Amino acid sequence: MTLQSIRDKVPRYAIGLMSGTSCDGIDAVLVRLKGSGPKLVMKLLEHRNLPYTPGLRKRLLDEHNDIQELCTLNFELGERLAEAAQVLIDLGLKSHQVEVDFIASHGHTIAHLPPPSSKGMGTLQIGESAVITERTGKLVVSDFRTRDMAAGGQGAPLVPYADWILFHTLNHRVTCLNIGGIANFTMITPAMEDIVAFDSGPGNMAIDATVRFITRGLQDFDLDGKLAAKGMIIDEFLAYLLSHPYFDKVPPKSTGRESFGFEEYLQDALTARKDQLPEDLVATVTQAVAQSIIDAFNRFIAPEFDTEHLIIAGGGTANTFLMNKLRNGLPKVQVFTMDQYGIPFQAREAIAFAILGNETLMGNPTNVPHATGARHPCVLGKITLP
Repeated sequence: MTLQSIRDKVPRYAIGLMSGTSCDGIDAVLVRLKGSGPKLVMKLLEHRNLPYTPGLRKRLLDEHNDIQELCTLNFELGERLAEAAQVLIDLGLKSHQVEVDFIASHGHTIAHLPPPSSKGMGTLQIGESAVITERTGKLVVSDFRTRDMAAGGQGAPLVPYADWILFHTLNHRVTCLNIGGIANFTMITPAMEDIVAFDSGPGNMAIDATVRFITRGLQDFDLDGKLAAKGMIIDEFLAYLLSHPYFDKVPPKSTGRESFGFEEYLQDALTARKDQLPEDLVATVTQAVAQSIIDAFNRFIAPEFDTEHLIIAGGGTANTFLMNKLRNGLPKVQVFTMDQYGIPFQAREAIAFAILGNETLMGNPTNVPHATGARHPCVLGKITLP
């Protein structure tokens, strides 16, 4: 199938692939897309989560991978992404009698250094698109962040375009919050060009790293927030966690593991407090995540945007302790999960990149300069032809 024939199809069937900074696995969706731009209509047909093996998760989380390891991981992850895509291709044929037209893959972010940075500027996502194309025979759109950064932007967040497509027709003033490894906001405005979006700071990345530290790797996350719910907040530790200079930056802004990874943000602090109860450490880190989100909302959203509904997606929605903290900390806002709007919380980002891939094929810009800080709108992504 040629690029032009995909463009001419109505509807188009796409697979979206996402590997988040939490490193828990690949989220894959099969969606039906009609149209493009502001009139684009999406229907979710299938969603699957394919967990990583413990060994692969550990390698992806390693903050000291050398260039040979990254080279190997790029192709290995390409194979895993291709396997995930094939599951959805087979489901499309078996359950829906549809042929997939293209795949959009975000890949896995290894490094993200947005401007300004004393370490230089750049972003790197692995999960080789050529491998996905070779294994599936499908056109692949990938590497979405680089064009925005080349145009002077942060390269993130990129999902606001998709959030606007999905939610701008609601009869409510809506803000979307995704709590993945990093937490990020999107304020849905009537006009797409007025969207405000930014990373608030750490999400599951910090909580998961704390659990791995205190359990010596026996657990990867705090199931349902039960461990945090048993603990008490350590006030001086909370104050330390919230003193990170990123929180005072004014949007547009984005962040990642370089600022809030285990070694950079938590290792020394947790080691110095190893005599504290494990549940107290997890409770305090979870409170810091919640408080950084609440503070960002009150500082950068509430003064500019009269939000009625806050719609939350991402793995953080499964953390009952964290969700209760957010609801209690934002008493004037009705808090919903994205599942209540018919989109599984784990599927949101994979759906977003399927939408972005569709717009790449149609030649439509999908970065939001007002959100990323780019000098101008850009068509995002690179195309690998079968």
